Amino acid sequence: MIFEVITIFPECFPGVLGIGNLGKALQKGLFKINVHNPRNFTHDKHRTVDDSPYGGGPGMVMKPEPIFECLESLGAPKPLRILLSPQGQKWSHQLARKIFKKYSRIALVCGRYEGVDERIREFAVDLDISLGDYVLSGGEVAAMTVIETLSRFIPGVVGDPVSVDSDSFTKSLFKFPQYTRPVDYRGMKVPEILVSGNHQKIEEWRIQKALERTQEKRPDLFSCKLHQKDDSNSIDVDA
Repeated sequence: MIFEVITIFPECFPGVLGIGNLGKALQKGLFKINVHNPRNFTHDKHRTVDDSPYGGGPGMVMKPEPIFECLESLGAPKPLRILLSPQGQKWSHQLARKIFKKYSRIALVCGRYEGVDERIREFAVDLDISLGDYVLSGGEVAAMTVIETLSRFIPGVVGDPVSVDSDSFTKSLFKFPQYTRPVDYRGMKVPEILVSGNHQKIEEWRIQKALERTQEKRPDLFSCKLHQKDDSNSIDVDA
């Protein structure tokens, strides 16, 4: 999988993507990150990528020309073009898997300042993605999150692929509680079922705990699970 990151701060990458299992996978070439600076697609001596908003208001807005031309320079095969924006569709495990199954090349546009010229959103990208209901200073951290989520699906990136299949949200549920040695730490004991050796009972316990945890912490997610709803089904990721 190839990620094309468009950012005015290329020094941010690979960042956390260059350490641990992801860093090793990156070195092995299991996925690739290409970073592109929109300033290289400006046409003035100051390499200007932002300007004041029409109609007035605080801050600056990212200009359309550098982003359009940067995306156009990527060539074939055409990537899925994603704008990281607080106004976008909420990023989720289900949406990530859907994108992973369909696309092998992803372009990630990292906004800055007060946002991007609306023509970028309307005509230059295929999809807006948001991490949640909050605002970051730029899209770089969000882009890293998207890259890490998608790269975990690539065979060989995560040491044990079973761990990916059992991650939280894989089946619209949080992961069950987990424990390791010692069995008794300061009087806090591991549930007896987990050291019983009865694998059927352990699996039943894990399913029940996953259901209970999801219902307690995310009743909205639990309700979707009960009704077998997938909130990514309505999201069109066709480029």
